[in-house]
Amino acid sequence: MRQLLQRLFRKPMMRIADKLSSQPDKNAVFKALTALRQDIVDGKSARGSILPFHPDTDRFIIFSDQHKGGRDAADDFMPAEKNYIQALEHYYTENYTYINLGDCEELWENTPTVCMGANKAALAVEVKFLQAKRYYRVFGNHDLQWGYAVPQNLYLKPVFGSSLEVREGYILQGITNGKPISIFLTHGHQGDQRSDGNAFSKWIVAAIWTPIQRYLEISLNTPSDSFELTDAHNIIMYEWSATRRDILLISGHTHKPVFASLDHIDRLTKQLEKTTDPAVRSQLLAELDKRKHEYAGKQLVKTMAHPSYFNTGCCCFSDGDCTGIEIADGFIRLVKWKDEGHGIQRMVLEEAPLFYIFEQL
Repeated sequence: MRQLLQRLFRKPMMRIADKLSSQPDKNAVFKALTALRQDIVDGKSARGSILPFHPDTDRFIIFSDQHKGGRDAADDFMPAEKNYIQALEHYYTENYTYINLGDCEELWENTPTVCMGANKAALAVEVKFLQAKRYYRVFGNHDLQWGYAVPQNLYLKPVFGSSLEVREGYILQGITNGKPISIFLTHGHQGDQRSDGNAFSKWIVAAIWTPIQRYLEISLNTPSDSFELTDAHNIIMYEWSATRRDILLISGHTHKPVFASLDHIDRLTKQLEKTTDPAVRSQLLAELDKRKHEYAGKQLVKTMAHPSYFNTGCCCFSDGDCTGIEIADGFIRLVKWKDEGHGIQRMVLEEAPLFYIFEQL
């Protein structure tokens, strides 16, 4: 009976949500991103700050979209929890700075008390980074409350301590190959009214979808069916970044990894075209089929040739995978942490020297 109800409810709920809630608006996204970046440059520290860095020696790991929940059937973080914690332990030991790029907790579906109480193990590793002064946190649309002082003081700071700051964005500034470089980091929901403070979206998730989720064990935040995370937003974010020749943009929000403006499907397809090894082709075909299923419905035709846009993906894939962006040792990398039955492993999906990326701009 439950499986029958799953089939009956899933698509109608997605269609209703897509029809009634708003879509990302290009002009609004452009305006919001431009204003945020300028405010950070102008020193408005309440919105964000500039972080000086040395590309050849400093190390950053950027994850987003954990959506830590209440450890129930609606919690999309649980399958990825072990991978996430082991990844953070690795990065802590290897002296990385952690930038947590928003939607860290799922506050549309849970109270802050529930989220903080149910995720002590993952939060404890994040706290270690803060204590080592290697932690920066951004708020997203699903944890928008963290952008305000009162919720921070009531729920976050008792766990992290008084030194915690939560901002809307950061800018990494450094020099590579004798030239200044700038990397703009924000969650990526800006300008999308459906995800940026829209009352209907929050109501339908909290009052209707979450109870159905919990009973039917349907996951909301997968890349294939989340009604508030669309490929259209990735394209708009890319188009904004492509108009600026001096920066890279790194965001989260869409749950769909992007490296140098190539999304996950694009990257796998190009790898398949280049290889003649039967074993590698078989592996790539299996991965491509799996991801096409996850990204079903995201079929917008696009050309993103300017390598200015990166997306972390998420830490709540239904198979437990966590994807993120590393900036380390003069390189930028798209990485995945996964467990295929032989222990949790880090995989480099794509990498390029930072100086080369900036030369292409």
